[in-house]
Amino acid sequence: MACVAEDSSGHVWLVGAGPGDPGLITVAGARALADADAVLYDALVAPALLRGTRPGAELIFVGKRAARHALPQEEIEALLVAKARAGAKVVRLKGGDPFVFGRGGEEALACRRAGIGFTVVPGITSAIAAPAYAGIPVTHRGLSGDFLVITASEGESPGAPARIVDWDAAARAGTLVVLMGATSLADCAARLLASGMAPGTPAAAIRWGTRPDQQVVTAPIETIADAVREARLGAPIVTVIGDVAALAADLAWFVPGPLAGKRVVVTRARAQSSGLAAKFEALGAFVVEAPVIGIRQRGEDLVTDERAGSRWDWIVFTSANGADVFFAALAAAGRDARTLGATQVAAVGEATAAALRAHGVSPDFTPTRAISEALADELPRVRGARILLPVSALTHDRLAEALRKRGGLVEQVAVYENVAEPLDAERLREIGEADAITFTSASTARFLREALAGSRLPAAAKLVSIGPQTSAAVRECFGRIDREAAEPSLEALVAATQEALSWAT
Repeated sequence: MACVAEDSSGHVWLVGAGPGDPGLITVAGARALADADAVLYDALVAPALLRGTRPGAELIFVGKRAARHALPQEEIEALLVAKARAGAKVVRLKGGDPFVFGRGGEEALACRRAGIGFTVVPGITSAIAAPAYAGIPVTHRGLSGDFLVITASEGESPGAPARIVDWDAAARAGTLVVLMGATSLADCAARLLASGMAPGTPAAAIRWGTRPDQQVVTAPIETIADAVREARLGAPIVTVIGDVAALAADLAWFVPGPLAGKRVVVTRARAQSSGLAAKFEALGAFVVEAPVIGIRQRGEDLVTDERAGSRWDWIVFTSANGADVFFAALAAAGRDARTLGATQVAAVGEATAAALRAHGVSPDFTPTRAISEALADELPRVRGARILLPVSALTHDRLAEALRKRGGLVEQVAVYENVAEPLDAERLREIGEADAITFTSASTARFLREALAGSRLPAAAKLVSIGPQTSAAVRECFGRIDREAAEPSLEALVAATQEALSWAT
């Protein structure tokens, strides 16, 4: 569905993000995200989906949580219109499907009234997906040939009309799916029983359906509210009522990972966080991306002309950032890896080597351990060699001095600097609920302390670092460190976090 804009070069996409598993977004939805200038996203949107936005896209949290709304609905609609009128490509990213109790129709009407072009990208609704991930088909031959979806939430705001449910029709449905019923499930069950539903009708309540921390509780309709309360299941919950709910015992297929239910904070720069976040998500963790650090390029001091191929015998990269900035500077000068000629390239570890390969360069050397000390000791043919070290402005000169002691002619150039990035209120709230917080550099510890502005980290959260220097900074900033990776790699950091959380339970 599309409406052509009349008086604006901007456009709004109302995109369904799906129910929680980021893999369930549609191709059209992912394309809209990748092209967006601004994204207004809800509380139930998987954070992993925001990694599909382009660098520089404006990400605005407008989620609603029970009585806490980041923005009232009217202000969300006004913001959509304002961004589009300014010429932006705006994505309104909504959990589930925008037109299934998602108020997408209201936002589309706001665009129409303002003369703003809009496109609706349907999403997979939790009404079908959450039961499916619990092993419950909403229709099944011989059990149910129809299903009805209702919302248990009445008025959303003072003065809003209450939603009217035909409880007699609901009690007769082959399968009844109840959305947003965490606080009113007992009342819903009582209404259904009063309308003639059999007390023993199977029911299943599914919290965080399709996510790694999905929880499922089953019981007859007459006791399902008690079972949910005893299991301490809170919102969001999808409840399935009908004979198909009994199939969950036979068709359950979704197995949460070992970190299911754990909230892990990743403090790396946004451009680098995806790899680490994906490793945690593969173990079932809910990842909070809190990029407290940003990268500012300073490639102006690099030689990027025809001299680059003969100026150095070695270029030694100690971080993926250094590699990315170096080749960005080459590209800005209209050149690429061919400019290096016979110059050899070294990488401190696999992450840096992977960054080099992404630029079309396979490193000629990596040390046996991914640390600067091993690189300084093991780099071959150092005596008399001209060596470039493209590093952060905060990098000490210990590696440079070690190579000079071996006879190398070292040119250390600060090609980027780490800068502090603020965190929005939603990110700070999520950090306050964290089970573990990971640090990949001393700067991430110092910048997180700055972003917290005096607030304390949760006492129960495990603080995990990638190496000794980072651990020292974490202790300096927060007074403790709970685990340190066995080696400075993302894999070891993930393993240390898993170990810390397993001890915590």
